[in-house]
Amino acid sequence: MGNGMIKYHKINSIFKRNRKTGKFIMDEFAQPEFEYLQDNEWTFTEKVDGMNIRLGWSSADPGVVHIGGRSDNAQLPVPLFEYLGDTFTPERMDATFLRRASNGTVITLFGEGYGRKIQKVGSSYLPDSVGFILFDVLVGNWWLEREAVNGIAASLGVPVVANFATGSLWKAIEYVKAAPKSIIGDCVMEGLVLRPVVEMYNRGRNRIITKVKVKDFAS
Repeated sequence: MGNGMIKYHKINSIFKRNRKTGKFIMDEFAQPEFEYLQDNEWTFTEKVDGMNIRLGWSSADPGVVHIGGRSDNAQLPVPLFEYLGDTFTPERMDATFLRRASNGTVITLFGEGYGRKIQKVGSSYLPDSVGFILFDVLVGNWWLEREAVNGIAASLGVPVVANFATGSLWKAIEYVKAAPKSIIGDCVMEGLVLRPVVEMYNRGRNRIITKVKVKDFAS
């Protein structure tokens, strides 16, 4: 697998942006699905300001764990790389996935590495160490539902982003306008990742998922 690990998909913001200023064009949704579903129930999870991490495992090659960043060329800070290696050991990954996968199934964990010296806000999450929080799991070509992701996190002994609220896209916007505190750190939340309560896909078979950041509404 190695550099063949699947990269995490792009998450579009809710609205289109002015090309000159970079600011939102309010009410001009970035995707037609967002406009259609704007008043439906979406789940809210915290967007952690860190480093995108991929962890790969395959039933065709048990005993091996591949660790990477967002891209194949991403360089992980040494403390974070060592933490991931100590946390996602081959023994722990095999124990979690061998009973769930067979016939060469590839499983990719997606999460955020965060903490000391990772982004400007990192020390506000963890002042003296680094950590990892899981937000998605891909088994073959299937994205797991939240309950299954939570179960994998529990089996591996790592935290997972929590669905802490639901509501419309407009409720999510009002929430970030108030610059809420982070659930996991002593800082303002970076923003929210939003998904329909019932997982959905568009005609291109891409997930319906969006994000909204506090800075986009800061005065």
